Amino acid sequence: MKARKHWLLLFMIVLTIGIVLAACSSDTTNEEDPDEPEDTEEPAEDDSEDEAEDEPSSDEPQMGGTLTGAMDTAPSGVFNPIFYEEAYEANILDFTHESLVSQNENLEFEGNLASEWEINDDQTEITFTLEEGVTWHDGEQFTADDVVYTYKAIASPGYVEAGGVRTDYVVRLVGYEAFNSGETEEFEGVVAEDDYTVTFKFAESNVTILKDVAFPIIPEHIFGEIPIAEIPEHSATLDAGAVIGTGPFQFTEMLEREQYVLSKNADYWKGEPYLDQIVWRIVDQSVMLGLLENGEIDFISDPNGVPAADYETVAGLDHIEIIEQTDFGYQLMGYKVNHRPDADVESGAIEPDNWIPNEDVGEQLVRQAMAYAIDRQAIVDNLLYGHGSVINAPIAQQFWAYDESAVTAYEYDPAQAGALLDEAGYVDTNDDGFRETPEGEEWVVNLNYPTGNQLRENSAPILAQFLEEVGIKIDLRQPKEMSAYVEDLTNDNSDWDLYLLGWSLGSGDPDPSGLWQSSAAYNFSRWNNPDSDQLMLDAMQAPEAFEQEYREEKYSEWQSVFSEDLPALLLYAQNKIYGFNERLNGVDPMPYSFNNDPELWWVSE
Repeated sequence: MKARKHWLLLFMIVLTIGIVLAACSSDTTNEEDPDEPEDTEEPAEDDSEDEAEDEPSSDEPQMGGTLTGAMDTAPSGVFNPIFYEEAYEANILDFTHESLVSQNENLEFEGNLASEWEINDDQTEITFTLEEGVTWHDGEQFTADDVVYTYKAIASPGYVEAGGVRTDYVVRLVGYEAFNSGETEEFEGVVAEDDYTVTFKFAESNVTILKDVAFPIIPEHIFGEIPIAEIPEHSATLDAGAVIGTGPFQFTEMLEREQYVLSKNADYWKGEPYLDQIVWRIVDQSVMLGLLENGEIDFISDPNGVPAADYETVAGLDHIEIIEQTDFGYQLMGYKVNHRPDADVESGAIEPDNWIPNEDVGEQLVRQAMAYAIDRQAIVDNLLYGHGSVINAPIAQQFWAYDESAVTAYEYDPAQAGALLDEAGYVDTNDDGFRETPEGEEWVVNLNYPTGNQLRENSAPILAQFLEEVGIKIDLRQPKEMSAYVEDLTNDNSDWDLYLLGWSLGSGDPDPSGLWQSSAAYNFSRWNNPDSDQLMLDAMQAPEAFEQEYREEKYSEWQSVFSEDLPALLLYAQNKIYGFNERLNGVDPMPYSFNNDPELWWVSE
């Protein structure tokens, strides 16, 4: 009863804050891609000048105009597909860069920069015919050499050490290990047959062959002579006007941490975009809704969308349209199960055999106890206003592989939490209300979280309160700006115990290894479980894995292992709520992104 009273008191405090923010006019939250917030947007320009006597009908697409969107967190500033890490940066790159294939609303792959492809019988090779006449933003021709270069760069020695995390796209290619280790300077995995034909060669039959070849392409003529270690700091990675892609818009201007301008690529190979510009403004959540209401911004979309608390207010605005759909991702409270040694952090190495167990949350029973201690449904009901769901498996609910029946639900049960802590030897030996370690020493668990996502910021003290109610003393750290937060998270600041984060998942395949395999860069929990690693490998192993039923079985087993060992407590999947001014036309979001076919967006004035 005491816990419930404290929860209600804390919720009333957060609710009061939310009401104040809503009265000021809004808030929105940003989500990580592999997690990082981004904000940016530019003031809308008045495009109401008469251009001709015969004005086009308002229901027909019109050329011209500026569209203004809002993000609550600024991109950290890496605008290069092979090195970026955040969903906020993705809000720039989605408009500037393209892949050989894309996906439709059913998650089926379709041609994009490639017009057609052929896969051999054992699925070890795929040959693409590229679209001809595609040019980069600087006018250079797009060719097969650009495709080869992109994958070769990701496979290069020093890529991971330079901060790259996209190796999952290349590790299955022929010759990856020899090339990555420096044994050879030739990379056999991707070959340009001619200017418009390229072949990918895989070491074994590849179950996810189309997903692996769907990475955005970067220009060889820009980066080809740049050492891989220098690419993250190169102007073509960092600077507006220097970032070059093939997409419908070019990143042309930036007032860092305030606004980011995308100007149309008039020579876009699919046809000239209708809009002149798309501007991202970085706007605090407390004022975002007011700006949407008065027309200073036109849309609120990824990564966080309209806050659930503001749904009814936005839905009541006559000139604003709403689209709500299940998020392709989740929010979590991660456990730093292990830490990397200083030498590995300095070298960028991810060597699970070197990891050091975290004494504060390394015990499985402790992690399970914390899960039982937190009332996640109350968070969904009271902070998300029901616009979301509690999930227990780290696979997008839209995928066939998601299996809620394979996992432990960890429903709110403080008594069970206490029993597990007792079993693990964490008991209150001095009657101060907090448990000591099995050795009788003070036990303090720190909880870390970033700024930018208001819902996540509001969740942090509530999570701390739930944990303290079962006797776990929590050090609720001051939140950090996202770019600094992710740097600390990646570098394994040695005293971190708990961290809050959100993942926007890839839509190509349910394979979770990019986030949870022990050697994955994004495995921020530094979870090292051989059974988990083996099941993820088995689920990709041909020929059995060409049968979906087999993969379902393996992923079901994997979700059970994840749920029991619990490297992270999945808090909820928040519904994506997109709000946009009715003057914006042509919006057709994918299940995984609002930013779909922006060349077809147009505004009616």
